[in-house]
Amino acid sequence: MTFDIAILLTQDGLTNGALYALLALALVLVFAVTRVIFIPQGDFVVLGALTLASLQAGHLPPTLYLLLALGGAVGLIDAVACLRSGRAHAVGRVLLIELGYPLALWALCHWLLPLSQSLWLHALLTLAIVVPLGPSLYRLVFQPLAQSSVLVLLIAAIAVHFALVGLNLLGFGPEGVRTAAFSDAVFEIGSMFIASQNLWIVLVSAVLIVALYLFFERALYGKALLATAFNRTGARLVGISPDLAGRLSFAVAALVGTVAGILMGPITTLYYDSGFLIGLKGFVGAIVGGLASYPLAAGGALLVGLLESGSAFYASAFKEVIVFTLIIPVLLWRSLKSHDRGSEE
Repeated sequence: MTFDIAILLTQDGLTNGALYALLALALVLVFAVTRVIFIPQGDFVVLGALTLASLQAGHLPPTLYLLLALGGAVGLIDAVACLRSGRAHAVGRVLLIELGYPLALWALCHWLLPLSQSLWLHALLTLAIVVPLGPSLYRLVFQPLAQSSVLVLLIAAIAVHFALVGLNLLGFGPEGVRTAAFSDAVFEIGSMFIASQNLWIVLVSAVLIVALYLFFERALYGKALLATAFNRTGARLVGISPDLAGRLSFAVAALVGTVAGILMGPITTLYYDSGFLIGLKGFVGAIVGGLASYPLAAGGALLVGLLESGSAFYASAFKEVIVFTLIIPVLLWRSLKSHDRGSEE
């Protein structure tokens, strides 16, 4: 391997690792707050990319209809809950929020798409469409199971993953898509060429990670999420709603996944079922952090990106096997560490 090839592989590894780091952080957050191993995290990456591709083609994305269906289901469930609890006055507000938002968004997309082909507008519309799917899925699937075991929540997450894969196939078809790049410029530094799209990915990922850090450290809702992650019972005793914390954590996970999909679309061809492998690589990073440490999860995700890039050069046919084999020594180390602590006690 020459020095130039090593630089290119490192560049690709850091680019992919930055995206996997976002997914790993989202997985750690969701698990800490809700005990859900969020298998569909990668599906939100695919939803983001496919929705953006549909908007760039001038079509109303099928995710709009999914948002409307989920909003209607959530609105119906919440309206019935309001009636049963004697809060009939809140029914109109619930229906307005759950149904009015997707209908208004549908009208906005129908009006704007013929008028503008701006990539930034399409990216904002993609975020507006896909991110609300996260809280809706939590309300419909995971909130009723909040007191269940981790195994039951994992089975539910797998079911949601397969449902989203099927809906992606039904709505978008089996063809792979690539979205337009934010920039086609290429910078030359000595003998090294750096694509501006890769810089966009690293920069946006870094900004989002810093924004999440500030959200948890400074914002009231961010502190509420951290409190729920640290001690769910204690958070409930001081007035923090576990249902609100669950919805908020799923909203953050959906935001992270959608941003990752928008960034990944120009550099990777994504299919309706690509989400599982993408999410699994973020999960490997989260496992390195023990599904508890955000810095270790981010570092593990960067390691996954670099290992994937190097494996693609030396043994491209086995790169997925090599990446996922990383889980084995990590789990072995954590098992031995846990055993040592038990012996000391």
